[in-house]
Amino acid sequence: MTRIVTRPVPIAAVAILEQAGVHPVLARLYAARGIRSPEELRDDFHALLPPAALTHAEAAAALLADHIASRKRILVVADFDCDGATACAVTVRALRAFGADVDYFVPNRFETGYGLSPQVVELVAPRRPHLLVTVDNGIASVEGVAAARAHGIEVLVTDHHLPGDALPQAACIVNPNQPGCAFPSKSMAGVGVAYYVMLALRAELRRRGAFAARPEPNLAALLDLVALGTVADVVKLDRNNRILVRQGLKRIRAGAMQPGLAALFAVAGRDWRRASTFDLGFALAPRLNAAGRLSDMGLGIECLLTDDPARAFNIAQELDRLNRERREVEAAMQRDAEALIADIDLDDHAALTLYDPGWHQGVIGILAGRLKDRHHVPVIAFARGDGDELKGSGRSIPGLHLRDALDLVSKRAPGLLLRFGGHAAAAGLSLRERDVPRFREVFESVVIEMLDPAQRTRTLETDGALEAEYLHLDMARMLENEVWGQGFPAPLFADELVIEQQRLVGERHLKLRVAAGGRRCDAMLFRHGEPLPQRIRALYRLHVDEYMGTQSLRLTLEHWEPASPGA
Repeated sequence: MTRIVTRPVPIAAVAILEQAGVHPVLARLYAARGIRSPEELRDDFHALLPPAALTHAEAAAALLADHIASRKRILVVADFDCDGATACAVTVRALRAFGADVDYFVPNRFETGYGLSPQVVELVAPRRPHLLVTVDNGIASVEGVAAARAHGIEVLVTDHHLPGDALPQAACIVNPNQPGCAFPSKSMAGVGVAYYVMLALRAELRRRGAFAARPEPNLAALLDLVALGTVADVVKLDRNNRILVRQGLKRIRAGAMQPGLAALFAVAGRDWRRASTFDLGFALAPRLNAAGRLSDMGLGIECLLTDDPARAFNIAQELDRLNRERREVEAAMQRDAEALIADIDLDDHAALTLYDPGWHQGVIGILAGRLKDRHHVPVIAFARGDGDELKGSGRSIPGLHLRDALDLVSKRAPGLLLRFGGHAAAAGLSLRERDVPRFREVFESVVIEMLDPAQRTRTLETDGALEAEYLHLDMARMLENEVWGQGFPAPLFADELVIEQQRLVGERHLKLRVAAGGRRCDAMLFRHGEPLPQRIRALYRLHVDEYMGTQSLRLTLEHWEPASPGA
């Protein structure tokens, strides 16, 4: 069952925004998303929260500056997703610009697992680094940091994930979610944290006179990478994150981006001059993530680090090929999963725990997300790891904090989980193959306990009806130009539409001609092959459709139901 609600719109806030010159539609959308004053819409670089407000950022800067001054070797330890890849590229590019002796290492998902593990330390120790800098990982690496210290290697942890019961004994930890950190933006991605440390480092080097005889590196040139990683990690787009994304998109639209991003736009067939958060999240990020899922994220990082456009394009083509392969693997896994679910009465289950020995370890996170979206339940999907160990990836629905749920599972059944970590919406874990039935039972009971029954009903929030006078191409362009994402969702309008024409395209999609309020336009309903009734109530988004150089308005239907009788 789906419940449709309209976001409340504070009229006073709308009036304030309109008086400040904000377009009436945007004023309504902003107010419904918590914006109360024009000041909250400032998106210039100087409106960012200061780096000094991030706990230990200045201490991290001093540590890095000392290593740069003494020409000590720095090794960045990355993560194997898009956030980790962009965080690595930001850190390596900035440190090189500051004169550091720096290289990077990215763990292989299938060999060493996530984060700075003792195995990773053994792999990098022969390179004789003096300092390891973790990006988008490290807050849970208690044993790995201890192993590094045993080798005489210092560790600087930069991360954004929630900490466990114990913090690693690193030389310095920068994480807005660590105990005692009062930094207001708790939702920064790993790349955002890394970027803030680099901003603090530049300030520290400035104080030391490092730029007396040479220009300061322009860290704004890295904002395209920050925007990509922030959108890709689906973190909440609070004001600070929106500024980072907005500034990155401005640079991309001006053509001022890394060669790797330009190459990814090219292979994805997207126009960087109209770059949007949709492009970052659904065109570029999957191609980078494909490297970490099926191969080695080092390939993705090299795409972001190279200054050679030809090499960047060659790597981007390989990433595109891997992404096509990933889609094929994912489609087969979805068919397997739906077959497993076919015999399950989902009304009797608060969660899904699925395992198939043939599933690909690098794709189970995507699978869990697809199933979560389709069935509106928390999902954990498992694939084979080493020996009898299974690797699991989970995705949750609003109302259930997945990492907290796994923490409770570990307390209810000590020894069941070998490892786990993550955040509210997504988490990873590992357990023994024989323990899947026991985990399914305990996880189900924990979800029932933690999830309010009302939250088990899918809720779609809309922005209500869009006045017919705004149903045009310029409105779609204006909305496309804004920054939308997690916690600041793209507009979803609700109206009654008259279906004037409809035909099946691609065997799975409906192409429509619809009328609303006296205006007519094209529309698409994806993954639906059955004819629609003449009158429907539809939830839709506005899109700019481009074909052979000509742009037109298109509505993309997200949900529909028959219109009320007599409407």
